[in-house]
Amino acid sequence: MSDPNFDPETILAGMRQWVEIESPTYTPAAVNRCMDAAQAALEGIGGSTERIPGRDGIGDIVKVRLPGEKNGPGILVLGHLDTVHEIGALAGPLRFRREGDRVYGPGILDMKGGNYAAYWALRQLYATGGRPKLPVTFMLIPDEEVGSPTSRDEIEAEAKKHKLTLVVEPARDDGALKTGRYGIARYRIRTEGVPAHAGARHADGRSAIREMAHQILAIEGMTDYERNITLNVGNIAGGKHVNVVPVHCEAQILALVPGPADEQEVLERLTNLKPVNPDVKVEVERFLFRPSFEMSAEGRKLYDHAVMLAREIGFDPDHFTAGGGSDGNFTGALGVPTLDGLGMVGSGPHTEHEHILFSHIEPRTRLLYRLFETLE
Repeated sequence: MSDPNFDPETILAGMRQWVEIESPTYTPAAVNRCMDAAQAALEGIGGSTERIPGRDGIGDIVKVRLPGEKNGPGILVLGHLDTVHEIGALAGPLRFRREGDRVYGPGILDMKGGNYAAYWALRQLYATGGRPKLPVTFMLIPDEEVGSPTSRDEIEAEAKKHKLTLVVEPARDDGALKTGRYGIARYRIRTEGVPAHAGARHADGRSAIREMAHQILAIEGMTDYERNITLNVGNIAGGKHVNVVPVHCEAQILALVPGPADEQEVLERLTNLKPVNPDVKVEVERFLFRPSFEMSAEGRKLYDHAVMLAREIGFDPDHFTAGGGSDGNFTGALGVPTLDGLGMVGSGPHTEHEHILFSHIEPRTRLLYRLFETLE
């Protein structure tokens, strides 16, 4: 039996191939090119593929199943291959490069690096004559960066068939694992006023933008840092002509909350907003939602097992409840033991300085290898 290969230069060379297939969410052909590369790699180590065609301007969902020593419910590995970076980032601010310990590239941290490391870990296990204790399903998602609107139902259905979920999203900057996540929701608020000539008949109009300004102050005022509840009005559009009292305005809200009771509270407060001007209509709808999840007793066992393995390798990861959402929200909220943040260590996700740390490639890949080797 040969020894597994965890040479970080070799692993990085493979990561680079996936990173250099730029794959912004709303460019489905580009996302699917990256899916093709990952699918081919996983099939090359013995996986069998189920591919669900994309819809609504989104790429395909890819599931690749690999055998374990035992049959039955196994390990679900969740990762996404879409990125927030538009095509052209690779030729511009996020040129693939290594500067000291930092390796830059679009999506290398969030989260192509983690996906590739998980694939490489399994590849080494099979290559050295072993198998994971449990069967493994890789599920690659095309729309996580926009809330997984076409993938959520598939993720939840797949998770229910598995014993546990490993999410190879990036770790915290210090390498900590994510054993819980806050709930995260996106809301749309619309105001509808009464049009009028802005010069000659201004008093006859009722401004949708003016009403929206009042509502924004009320919404932002719901933020409560002591309770870890934040609401952010992130974009706004309204009006057509400067000489017309605006009749329409729309904004989007991102709400982050620690638990189910807070989710319900924010939902009720937002959907019960009343207009300041009774002649203007206000409508609020929640259109994307990731439920919160907390570390369960089984989740704690999963984390403790990962820490035991990490200490054998030479590092000791802490854990925390993360603010940002991931597809792990869905599986954790279902009660499926979920360990998140198993991917690369680095900084700057969603920015022009997104990078991973080269020095963490080997230990993180070794941890994934040992998890596949030992989890039962």
